[in-house]
Amino acid sequence: MNNRDNHTSVLVVGGSLVGLSTSAFLSNQKVKNIVIERHPSSALHPKAMGFTPRTMEIFDKIDIAKLIPQSPSNFRLRRARIESLDGEWFEETEWTPGDVDESKVSYSPFNGAAIAQDKLEPIIMNRAIELGSDIRMNTELVSFSQDKYGVTATVRNRENNEEYEITADYLVAADGNRSPIREKLGIEREGVGDLRIMRSVLFKAPLDAYLESGVRQFDIDQEDLKAFLTSYGDSRWVLMFKDDIERTEKEMHKDIIKAIGRNDLDIEIITSGRWELAALIAKTFSVGRIFLAGDSAHTLPPTRGGFGANTGIQDAYNLAWKLAAVISKKATPDLLDTYDKERRPVANMRHDQTFARPDYKSYTQNNYDIAVIDDDAIEFGELYRSDAIIGADDSLPSALRLDQWKGQPGTRVPYLTFNNQNKESSTLDIVGDNWIILTADKVWKDIAQEIVGQFEATIDIFQVTNKNVGKQTFCDAFGISEEGAVVVRPDGVIAWRSENRPEDTRGILKSALDKLLFKDK
Repeated sequence: MNNRDNHTSVLVVGGSLVGLSTSAFLSNQKVKNIVIERHPSSALHPKAMGFTPRTMEIFDKIDIAKLIPQSPSNFRLRRARIESLDGEWFEETEWTPGDVDESKVSYSPFNGAAIAQDKLEPIIMNRAIELGSDIRMNTELVSFSQDKYGVTATVRNRENNEEYEITADYLVAADGNRSPIREKLGIEREGVGDLRIMRSVLFKAPLDAYLESGVRQFDIDQEDLKAFLTSYGDSRWVLMFKDDIERTEKEMHKDIIKAIGRNDLDIEIITSGRWELAALIAKTFSVGRIFLAGDSAHTLPPTRGGFGANTGIQDAYNLAWKLAAVISKKATPDLLDTYDKERRPVANMRHDQTFARPDYKSYTQNNYDIAVIDDDAIEFGELYRSDAIIGADDSLPSALRLDQWKGQPGTRVPYLTFNNQNKESSTLDIVGDNWIILTADKVWKDIAQEIVGQFEATIDIFQVTNKNVGKQTFCDAFGISEEGAVVVRPDGVIAWRSENRPEDTRGILKSALDKLLFKDK
């Protein structure tokens, strides 16, 4: 018999990177949640490898960034077309042609991280459990239904085949590319589509010397071997074949030797895999009380831009604070509609940017006429447009660098460092968990203090002075005068700003907060 508490606020289906991240973010906001994962542990064959600076910023909010080794400063994932590791190196290929940012602006305190998925998942899982998550491995979803009151799921313990029900207020489907939940909901997908089936072999070999140039990805270009080779940075490598041919272990060993270009090394084959390479975006990320996140919402091929797992983790971060606000009755359920409105355009843009670049352009017969957006704009300067943002209309571009946005509502706060109570800090440190009003103006601060108590949501206030951030630095970065103010959401996104101090300051601020917290609906 299952004697655990089987009612929860949020049921997360899928316990890989995105599901575990969703759970950790929810628990960090004191939201009760259960995760079910059909497998007993992380997959032997790690998938994702590179995690971006923005993802590291998000992980810092749950206090795990310090546990993840960072990449070197100015690290860029480099790729070369070669005969073999020990043979001729033909040319290095660019991910973003001509992408040279000469602005020298620092966008983040983090550099990103090169850690394999199977090494990262236990870090997230352990933190989620510490924060109070209920994670049930070896447990699969059998069926589910929803009504206006909640979600009911039948699940099966795969160790003893016991079936039981879990009830929840909401369900997050982080159940992968094939997503049975998405399929049952009848959500269609769009995009370039299925690209190819690929086979791969994961192996260990002492090849670190070939990484000294800084190149970590290799296109193997031989007459009888077309493959992709990359390192996981821990003596593990993966060779991905550009075909769907099943190979014996002896044949895989032979191809590994060909890709290396020498046969005098000890090679240990760990496992092999078969992959569906696809680019498909769900036409909606939510139906009723059920939300798609990660590959169930957007299946993207692996890229040097980190558009796959990173996009999913950022989905989870966007969704978690909104679920927390609604479940705690600090906002109405209308807030949840903004998840699809904000995250689906990001997924569509990243889909398009994948095929605007040389690595995947050939899949569209070079007919994908999309302007390339630079990496820093995609990473830090994506624009959200929804009812949870005031002042971001359709006339604005989908992404710019943060120094170009200058505090545009719908974008992540600019990164500014300063001394806060004799401690090194930054604007990223003072945002997160709660709403916050930033201003250099005492009148704004005083009025904000009078108003914030009228709301269920916790709203912090931070006054900028020349002793912390510096008034002019702050105003230049956020695009306001010294008599202006900015409202920032719990996810670090600017929700509203007033460039100056209007005559009816109190009324304008109250109206903005009413709208942002969905109290005027």
